[in-house]
Amino acid sequence: MTLQIEAFYENGVLRPLKPLEGVAEHSRLRVTLEFEDGPAHPLASYVGTLSDEDAQEMLRIVEDEFERIDAWR
Repeated sequence: MTLQIEAFYENGVLRPLKPLEGVAEHSRLRVTLEFEDGPAHPLASYVGTLSDEDAQEMLRIVEDEFERIDAWR
């Protein structure tokens, strides 16, 4: 049997929005999660705009800057 439901995830537990008809208490189930579209990450529009080489160079520069900041401590 396949049943599609909506649920909230709270405190490590999936909580169905409505009772699960036809499912006995303590039944073992296989669950597939499908996420609703949420707000996009603020940087999502920049994904893929840099080449791998440019991204690696930017990462190196950022890491070098953090080393300099840590050295001041």
